Amino acid sequence: MFKGNNTEVKEFILHTLSINGGAHGVLFTLFLLIYTLTLVGNITIIMLVWSNTSLHKPMYIFLSNLSFVEIWYTTSTVPKILSGFLSQKNYISFTECFLQYYFFFSFGATECCFITIMGYDRYLAICHPLHYHVLMSSRVCFCLAASCWINGFLWSLVPVILISQLPFCRRNEIDHFLCDTGPLLELSCLRDFVTEVTSSVITSVGLLINFSLICISYIFIIQTIIRIPSSSGRRKAFSTCASHLTVVIMFFGVAMYMYIRPSGKHFLLEDKLVAVLYTTVTPLLNPVIYSLRNKEFIYAVKKVLKH
Repeated sequence: MFKGNNTEVKEFILHTLSINGGAHGVLFTLFLLIYTLTLVGNITIIMLVWSNTSLHKPMYIFLSNLSFVEIWYTTSTVPKILSGFLSQKNYISFTECFLQYYFFFSFGATECCFITIMGYDRYLAICHPLHYHVLMSSRVCFCLAASCWINGFLWSLVPVILISQLPFCRRNEIDHFLCDTGPLLELSCLRDFVTEVTSSVITSVGLLINFSLICISYIFIIQTIIRIPSSSGRRKAFSTCASHLTVVIMFFGVAMYMYIRPSGKHFLLEDKLVAVLYTTVTPLLNPVIYSLRNKEFIYAVKKVLKH
């Protein structure tokens, strides 16, 4: 699956974030700290949701799934980034590179789907509160969560297969700290227009469909909130969406900047810095954003601490 017939390159060399070797120790410590905090934060959310019956609601079930996705999403890249800071040349085999590429984009696509479903959940809770428990039953919640996992892992399958079948017979240095679409296409001996267009279209259409569905949900949400007579009611309704809206802006802002833009020359350093945001910073901030603004979550934490 991950090897074309004409492939001569057996391994790639991933570039690190800094060309100054003296800075590698500082960067290693920083990335290790962020990675550790990301794991601790997301694991804490999963444990809180599944150990507290008060949190056995669709919104928190989706959130625990999102935290599980974040753990593996960041794990698909950060350990390899850390190893790059400790070695002079960060080698990655052809198969490992495309496995990283597949899982990184699959978990990213799954996260995208869960963020969209969470927007739909907020739409039902605010626009149809009386019918919420019927429209978002346990069975519906399970089916939506399962669809996110299935769609996420099918979404990136075609681009990964197409790019892995390209011949790689030039230099084997990837000017990035992870196996990504653009750098891999740059290394190919053959410029395959069909592969490039197909990969771009699948990624772009997937992002735009999910973002459009979220926008539609929030159009109805805003219309409903405006019609609430009391200002306290409007504030309460909006506060239930504030955390999700923050995550939407962060995730889709970065993803659409990276993968929905005109082709051509782009600043590699700028792309690497943006990639740091969506590989390390976003998975760290998501559990913080959702937990600090949620009274039920804070209460659950206090309850655990008391015991």
